[in-house]
Parts: sequence; structure tokens; C-alpha cells
Amino acid sequence: MKRYILDYMNKVQGFIDLDMKEASKDKISEVLKEFEIKISYFQHERLIHLIVTVLFAILEVISIALILTTPSVPAIILSALFLVLVVPYVMHYYFLENSVQHMYKMRDQILEAIREKRS
Repeated sequence: MKRYILDYMNKVQGFIDLDMKEASKDKISEVLKEFEIKISYFQHERLIHLIVTVLFAILEVISIALILTTPSVPAIILSALFLVLVVPYVMHYYFLENSVQHMYKMRDQILEAIREKRS
């Protein structure tokens, strides 16, 4: 998913940087429509990853509480496994959040170009 998002963002950024000034208002509107659909997909992906990340963080906290109340090797292993899952989930969620926010800024640039074409 990370590669897909980066490739798509680069494609849209290339359009903004190179093609948008010469493009017709209809072409820019078409790109904007597709971009808004993709943003909604990425927002959904972000929401799902937030839910999963929070779930594993809660499980990590519960497993740490279990270790503190009744220390045992299985509890420590369980906590370590949850931690191994939480860290990459947090990193991926961080990437998704920042990417979607960057897409909002790109969308604003496209909207501004449409406004300029009206004038």
C-alpha cells in the first residue's frame, strides 16, 4: 500500500508541476474528481489502520498489566509479540496520516488552478 500511495502521489504531483498550467479546466476537473475518490479510499485505509493500531495498543497495555499482576514467561512472550506488531502499525499509520494530509494540500492546489481558469 505504501508504494501504491507514493506512486499515485508522485503521479498527481507531476500533473500539478508539469501539466496543470496548460491543461483545460475540464481536464483539471477530471483529475480532481479521480483524486478525491482516491483520497476517500486512502482515508478509509487510514481509519482501518487506526482501529487495528489502537486494538493492538490496548492488547499491549493489557499484556503489560498482566505481567505486572502475575509475571510469567507466556505473558512476557505475549507482550513482546504485541509490541512487535504495534510498532510497525504505528509507523504505517503515521505514514498514512501524513500522506493523506499532504494530499489535502495537493487538492487545494488543484482547486486553485480551477479557480484561476474561471477568471
